[in-house]
Amino acid sequence: MALAFEKRYTSDLTYEQWKRIESLIPPAKFGGHPRTTCMHCVLNAIFYRLKNGCTWRDLPKDFPAWETVYDYYRQWSLDGTLVGIHAELRREVRKQAGKAETPTACIIDSQSVETAQKGGCVVMMRGRRSRVESAISP
Repeated sequence: MALAFEKRYTSDLTYEQWKRIESLIPPAKFGGHPRTTCMHCVLNAIFYRLKNGCTWRDLPKDFPAWETVYDYYRQWSLDGTLVGIHAELRREVRKQAGKAETPTACIIDSQSVETAQKGGCVVMMRGRRSRVESAISP
């Protein structure tokens, strides 16, 4: 396996990016075996899959085993770790842009709301004419 911080793919995290989110990764479970898998490599594998759209089994062999990567992805999806990482990064970006850490306004598209209330695409589509109506009279 290549060094964890060697950027092999365009989806890989840099050292600085990893350091920003490292503390947001949950620690190994208490009482279990010590963690031997590189969490930076696991995140790189997840980002590789998301960017390239491959199946879990088709992850390149220089990442941890696909089963391990999938297990972490599933666990972090269920326990909110991935949402927490996203929220923290969004707060940082908003602060750097000089905005409040959390948005203070919401925009609702009234056309979408009205369409959804009427039944969506069904209402928007024109009714079909019967064959008898469309037939040309002799």
